[in-house]
Amino acid sequence: MGLENNFVQAAIPYFDGHYDHWSMLMENFLRSKEYWPIVETGVGEPENVETWTKVEKTDLEARRLEDLKAKNYLFQAIDRPILETILCKETSKDIWDSMKKKYEGSTRVKRAQLQALIRDFETLQMKDGESVTSVCARTMEISNKMRFHGEKMGDVTIVEKILRSLTPKYDYVVCSIEESKNIDALSLDELQSSLLVHKQKMNRGSTVEEKALKASANTHFSSYRGRGRGRGIKGRSRWNIWRRKRRSRR
Repeated sequence: MGLENNFVQAAIPYFDGHYDHWSMLMENFLRSKEYWPIVETGVGEPENVETWTKVEKTDLEARRLEDLKAKNYLFQAIDRPILETILCKETSKDIWDSMKKKYEGSTRVKRAQLQALIRDFETLQMKDGESVTSVCARTMEISNKMRFHGEKMGDVTIVEKILRSLTPKYDYVVCSIEESKNIDALSLDELQSSLLVHKQKMNRGSTVEEKALKASANTHFSSYRGRGRGRGIKGRSRWNIWRRKRRSRR
């Protein structure tokens, strides 16, 4: 079986209303097919084609064919109601520019969206009971949107934000990571891996502590019960007092 038979055709990104996400995927898809230059710059229909040489005309026909293929991909990516509004567009560049004008929004709107994302990023905190994976994913989702809207953000900014966002029970973990690793060179994958390893250690430590507390409680129960049997009412009274104190600590 040849290599071409093993190749799996990449799915054409479908426009689901989220323009920023779709345009990024679609541009990458068209680049992989080597059609992005024709979408970005257009065919460039010249005047007085009759005076062109045979080579120039052949090159123009090749660009027109590329444009048709790019249009075909765009048509397949767009739903019918939207497609009907752009069927009159002659080139793939016309279609791309039309989609951008319809759904990208004005510069003022994009700037407002970026400001909202910056506020979300600054106020993001780990929730009680939330997993490390979840808080990392939420932080990355917001930071990726900020980058797409033009915010220049390095990985170190995201790493530091995640470390600041963790709940107090992770304080010693954060200190350990900051002391043992160079934060400026720490990748997001390395950070998440380190946090998960420390989380597993914390879970094992909690299990050991719970077993120790349970054993200690059982010892106290046995002690008080023994006293209660030997001393009658006085022993039961002391047992009841201990139980009330135990409940008040919870």
